[in-house]
Amino acid sequence: MRHIHIIGIGTGNPEHLTIQAINAMNMADVVFIPTKGAKKADLAEVRREICDRYLTREGVRIVEFEVPQRAISDQSYAGSVDDWHAAIARIYEDLIANLPETGAGAFLVWGDPSLYDSTIRIIERVRSAGTCAFDYSVVPGITSIQALAASHRIPVNLVGKPVEITTGRRLTATGLTHETTVVMLDGEQAFSKIDDSDAEIFWGAYLGTKDEVIRSGRLGNIAADILRLRAEERARHGWIMDIYLLRKGRDFDD
Repeated sequence: MRHIHIIGIGTGNPEHLTIQAINAMNMADVVFIPTKGAKKADLAEVRREICDRYLTREGVRIVEFEVPQRAISDQSYAGSVDDWHAAIARIYEDLIANLPETGAGAFLVWGDPSLYDSTIRIIERVRSAGTCAFDYSVVPGITSIQALAASHRIPVNLVGKPVEITTGRRLTATGLTHETTVVMLDGEQAFSKIDDSDAEIFWGAYLGTKDEVIRSGRLGNIAADILRLRAEERARHGWIMDIYLLRKGRDFDD
């Protein structure tokens, strides 16, 4: 039976790969590399560098495929994502069907496959369709949360306190409700709408890469600087991948 390895590769530094991830790559007959157009060519290039560095088994092929863009007009967010996943699933199905009957393929996933990534969901959608038989396994990777905390030299949680992981869309809707809130997928810069004099922000973009930038401080003092820097970096690269942690309180506060 065909086998698919879903491999977390970290946030852009080839040295983020675990030994388990490297071994899984070298069990594949084909490594699949997604491309997302010229503006995000860096993302594919990191994956190519990873393959050049760590593939040691003879005969492993690299197959690149184009990821369709998500259509957002005249649809709800959930509806547009569902349609987008369906389009990607059709591509995955074709890639997997072209593997030998007992062959193995590998998808290299930015960060960790379990955290705000849909590769597992899409693979399950393909498998449920039943058009080609295969099994799959998942290899964890370093998440952007871990990379952010390491770059800022902070623990993610306060002692004995919970951590919320959410999106910019949700933060805008709910406001800051936890002592520690990690915010991902924030295209609308929801942090700039938070009015809380006690809040601190730890922000980072392009984590793990040579272009990494980080900022931290009182949210009210530094939000404008982050907005400016974020706009400059996005204009320079043509894309941005950032994350931040909002914190209220201190260790051992009641």
